[in-house]
Amino acid sequence: MKDALELIDQLIEEHREVGEKSASLENAVNDIRLLSGLKEAGKTFARGGISQEEDLKNLAQIINIIATWLDKHFEREETALKPAVKKYGDRRTAAELDSLLFEHSDLRDRMLHVRKRVDELLGSSLEGARRDAAVRDLRVYINHSKKLLETHAARENHLLGEFRRKLKKAIKAKEKAS
Repeated sequence: MKDALELIDQLIEEHREVGEKSASLENAVNDIRLLSGLKEAGKTFARGGISQEEDLKNLAQIINIIATWLDKHFEREETALKPAVKKYGDRRTAAELDSLLFEHSDLRDRMLHVRKRVDELLGSSLEGARRDAAVRDLRVYINHSKKLLETHAARENHLLGEFRRKLKKAIKAKEKAS
C-alpha cells in the first residue's frame, strides 16, 4: 500500500508540472501570433530579428518535449496506477480512473495534431493572411488543448487525493490491527 501512496504523490507532482509545461506551450504560440502581427505592421520583429520560422521551430521543440513527457506520465498511470487502484481501491474509484484513462488517447491525439500543424506551417509556402489564419487556428487549438489537459489533471488530482486518503486510512487500520 505504501508503494501506491508514493506513486500517487509522484503523479500529483507530475500534474503540477503539466500546468507549467502547458503554460510554456501557450506562451510560445502567443509569441508567434504577436510576431506575425508585428510582421504585417512593419516587417520587423520585436525580439532582435527572430523570425517566425525560428519561433515555429521553438514551438515544435516545446511540443515534442511536452508530448514525450505526457506519454511517459500517461504510461505510468495506465501501467502502475491502474493495477494499484484495482488492488486497493473500490469499484467507483476504478470506474472513475478508467474514465480518466480513456481521455489519454484524445489528449495524445491533440498533441499529434499540433505537431502536424506546426510541421505543415514550417514546410508550407503560405503567405500573409492565409499563414496568419493558420497560426491563429493553431493558437486557438493549443489553448483549448491546454484547458482540456489542465481540467484532466485537476480531475485526476481529485481522484488521487481521495484514493490517497483511503489508502492512508487502510494503512492505519492495518497498523492498529498488528
